[in-house]
Amino acid sequence: MPRRIVVVEDNRADVFLIRESIEGAGIDARVDVVHDGEKAIQIFEQIDADTCEPCPALVILDINLPKRPGREVLSHIRRSRRCPHVSVLVVTSSDSERDRSDMSTLGVRGYFRKPSDYDDFMKLGAIVKQLVCTD
Repeated sequence: MPRRIVVVEDNRADVFLIRESIEGAGIDARVDVVHDGEKAIQIFEQIDADTCEPCPALVILDINLPKRPGREVLSHIRRSRRCPHVSVLVVTSSDSERDRSDMSTLGVRGYFRKPSDYDDFMKLGAIVKQLVCTD
């Protein structure tokens, strides 16, 4: 069974690039995408309620999301009954030191600032591979 990666990202172009980077890195994973923070929280509520539902290997999380911000989603994940230690990689356009600090405090495994260059964005695949294949 392939690993599960949950992508929480509202920008469809960025979702495309994230998928491209994962495929380009040769990662065997099922990639599930949700486009807002509320749906991301619902995924973890469902996992907590269903012991047959496995925790994802990785969550790729944007900070600026509709309905619920990334910080709130991450806080909810860390309070999850079954998946509080899931690896989370923040992928965001924010270069704010405060955002980096907040995310670090909540235990993210990495922080990737979205570049404007395609080749630089594809470097995300190597980071995802390292996180998914070492856990």
